[in-house]
Amino acid sequence: MPARSRSAEDHVIVIFGGRGDLARRKLLPALFHLHHEGLLPKRFRIVGVARTETSDEEFRDFAREAVEEFDRRPADSDWQAFAERLSYLSHDVAPGDAQPLTDAVKRAEAELADEGAGSVRRLFYLAVPPAVFGRLTLALGEADLVERSRVVYEKPFGMDRPSFCELDEVVRSVLAAPQIYTIDHFLGKETLQNVLALRFANGMFEPVWNRAHIDHVQIDVPEQLGVGSRAGFYEQTGALRDMVVTHLFQVLSVIALEPPASLEPKPLTDEKVKVFEAMAPLRGEHVVRGQYEGYASAEGVSEGSDTETFLAARVEVDNWRWAGVPFYLRTGKRLAASRQTVTLAFREPPRRMFGGELIADRQPNDYLTLDLGRGELAVSFLAKRPGPGMDVEPAQMRYSYSEAANGKLVDAYERLLHDALIGDRTLFTRADGIERTWELVQDLIDRPPPLGAYEQGSWGPERAADLIAPRRWYLPERDGRPAS
Repeated sequence: MPARSRSAEDHVIVIFGGRGDLARRKLLPALFHLHHEGLLPKRFRIVGVARTETSDEEFRDFAREAVEEFDRRPADSDWQAFAERLSYLSHDVAPGDAQPLTDAVKRAEAELADEGAGSVRRLFYLAVPPAVFGRLTLALGEADLVERSRVVYEKPFGMDRPSFCELDEVVRSVLAAPQIYTIDHFLGKETLQNVLALRFANGMFEPVWNRAHIDHVQIDVPEQLGVGSRAGFYEQTGALRDMVVTHLFQVLSVIALEPPASLEPKPLTDEKVKVFEAMAPLRGEHVVRGQYEGYASAEGVSEGSDTETFLAARVEVDNWRWAGVPFYLRTGKRLAASRQTVTLAFREPPRRMFGGELIADRQPNDYLTLDLGRGELAVSFLAKRPGPGMDVEPAQMRYSYSEAANGKLVDAYERLLHDALIGDRTLFTRADGIERTWELVQDLIDRPPPLGAYEQGSWGPERAADLIAPRRWYLPERDGRPAS
């Protein structure tokens, strides 16, 4: 993978949606932490942009509260130096009304020039609903702010294949391909990136990473939280667009890809796109949709809403490595636990010498689990129980990336923001891959299967267990109790 030791050039960083939830929970804390670690440019300015009427000082207070609530370390002596570089523009930026944005960016660049900066780069982060991506992109072109710029687009990029194609045409009419950074923050997770090292730097894993040895794969991202104040946004996306066609598909592509020629952006992304090309389109008979009880009464939810808050699917990757190996995907709101796990279940040995009753209460496979949320890798297996006889019991070997990093595991948004600043596209998605993922779910969008209700705090509709049967959903044990 390309070295990331090089420094970022001097920058003006503009956050559209600067007073929004994503800026508060992720972007502002990530930028402050990068500043604290010396990974932001030597000279920079951050401009928050939103329609909300807010002064510069109020925006700085908003940012400090965000850092104190969501950063891994409290705002300290570095805060004042960071806060001085924050400003805010209250404006609804649109084509025909972009001059205030031009003025704000030029003013920030002039301040950097006074500090000795030469040519200043611009990074625009669109932390806004997908419906306004095209409008803001056209405004950037009209405002003459495209030169020396990179633009980061949040997911989902489009809402189906036709809207993706329309948006992609608009974006490419303003920006060159190297300026477009479509983000999926799951790709920035350290544990997922370490899949590449796990497979290709170790002789023990790659030989068994195929259909001859793996029975099935689970990608499981349940959430305990509901939609909260995001119901209006969630009504337009649902679990399919918000999680499956973005995060879960991207995780699948990293797990299933063939060895790339190198870990440079193009060959690595080429192999991920090949996985999408080999995937069969999702069909209703292999999908379970659900909606948690109480969702319909949330503010912003349409009457008679058919939006799914839960989705489970069986996916096939029809290539030489994975033919016949099902990939099971599951995600949902208001479920029994919050996890982000990938489980590779290995095939049973052809003949048992130890009674089948010994594994009656556990997953009937040896398995490798990647915990993306906690940064852990675990290998589970059967081992001889200490003492006389040849009884066996479940055992596990575990490796913690966060412990190995002494608590300094890089947050996904920090990693991806830094990569965008230095122009490293390795962990960003590409238009042809995004278009293919929309093709894979277009039939579900056009003809969604029935929606089943499920209790809050459960594991979703009962049909989800039938989907994976005779196998069962697995989640790592936590706090001494099974999570599945």
